[in-house]
Amino acid sequence: MFGKKLTLPEARALMVKNQLEGRYINDPRILEAMREIPRHLFVEEKFWDSAYDDGPLPIGHRQTISQPYIVAFMTQALQLPPNNQATVLEIGTGSGYQAAILSQVAARVYSIERIEALAKKAQQVLQDLEIDNVEIMVGDGGYGWPEHGPYDGIIVTAAAPEIPAPLTTQLKDGASLVAPIGPKRRQELFRLQRQGHTITSENLVPVAFVPLLGEHGWGE
Repeated sequence: MFGKKLTLPEARALMVKNQLEGRYINDPRILEAMREIPRHLFVEEKFWDSAYDDGPLPIGHRQTISQPYIVAFMTQALQLPPNNQATVLEIGTGSGYQAAILSQVAARVYSIERIEALAKKAQQVLQDLEIDNVEIMVGDGGYGWPEHGPYDGIIVTAAAPEIPAPLTTQLKDGASLVAPIGPKRRQELFRLQRQGHTITSENLVPVAFVPLLGEHGWGE
């Protein structure tokens, strides 16, 4: 006999329990954000049945929404201050889901997306969810957004052959930058941390992200 089909909220709760809590995502703020933010609203309705599966999904324009675990892992890797007063820069808005999660653990999120159609769609979903502490700009994320920096954390959700140099200058002292670095098909997720004039680097996990396009990423 087949079991009852899960509702979307039930699937989301199960996703947190099985994919996150069971894999060392232990920041209670991030777990709560992943429980609350409806990932299915950031993808087309035809993908809703897969919205809480352990994998990425297409969002058009050859882009994807990252698997839930990677979203949670990268957010936790930022090591944001516990007071929820951080200012965060995101490079690669995509669907807007990562920005929505960040909005629950930071005071302000600035996000840059090079594809205008994705930026507009993400902004609309965030508005529908009454998330008002995320600002999206259309542009080349490799340059960052210096007028709102320096940042308590920078997260890059597209892969570059090396860390875009302008981003490291926009980090606060003691803050972290998390980014996938390496060839187009397979990368390593790195965490960089600023300590005064010194930048330290730590290799976290292997990943596979879409390429960061632009002067500080891969060519257009």
